Amino acid sequence: MPALSARSVVQVAVSDPRVRPLLRELGEEYSARYGKDAHAELARYPDEEFTAPHGGVLLLILENGEPVAGGAFRRYDEDTAELKRIWTHSAHRRRGLAREVVGELEREARARGYRRIYLTTGPRQPEARALYLNTGYRPLFDTEADPESIGPLPFEKHLPSPARTGKATAQ
Repeated sequence: MPALSARSVVQVAVSDPRVRPLLRELGEEYSARYGKDAHAELARYPDEEFTAPHGGVLLLILENGEPVAGGAFRRYDEDTAELKRIWTHSAHRRRGLAREVVGELEREARARGYRRIYLTTGPRQPEARALYLNTGYRPLFDTEADPESIGPLPFEKHLPSPARTGKATAQ
């Protein structure tokens, strides 16, 4: 019987060395799909946007200490978190890890008081489009149109209100 892997979800800074495989592989994949160097796009936002107190987070799923999936969100506006850099290592795809990352990011965004999630994905990423449609995201574009004619494909999802704590609030 194969040994079970030790899995954990950790919040990390963009500068954490375990993030490098995520950014490297994302850059290579986006560059191959879109025919231009995508590494500049991945560096478009300052690292601070993915950490507290700036309203963001970067999560990694580790198996036996190695990153297998990850993703981030940044503050889009006071009520909205924007998902960025959702990634699953190419050797670990088709295991539901991206769905797990999105769920973890949604939980963290909700815990931080966000009520909505916004994201865009590229027209040449049908797997991402399917992931968001299958996890309850509402497309903000015509799903019947040719994705190449739209450009980045925007989605949104409204998060449930946080559970009441039972504490009275001052009026």
